Amino acid sequence: MDEERKLEIARRITDMLPTPDEIRDDWGKMIIDSVTNGVWVRDGLSRRDRSLITVAALTVLYRPNELRIHIGQALDNGLTREEISEAILHLAIYGGFPTSVEGMHVAKEVFDARDTEAQEKS
Repeated sequence: MDEERKLEIARRITDMLPTPDEIRDDWGKMIIDSVTNGVWVRDGLSRRDRSLITVAALTVLYRPNELRIHIGQALDNGLTREEISEAILHLAIYGGFPTSVEGMHVAKEVFDARDTEAQEKS
């Protein structure tokens, strides 16, 4: 990936995260190098499976901001709304009901936003 493309993707990522302007580009490039071009492209797991794992981890770690981003990515990577919801429901037992409730809240926000976008495009 050339530097111009990396910067473009980095800025899309940092637009979704609270990032001080002073480190915005460096922070985004670090995320791309270690995450997007690092663990997400390794052999062994599909992007879909990685998305499911990430949604689960962010749910039990109670990270709603990042969860919001990754639920959208999970949908883009082929997970269904039902699969995402089932995973979050399953985590109520292993990660606790409060984290699962927050996960469901975030999932509903993402699903509703997608529905609104689809209606606006039609």
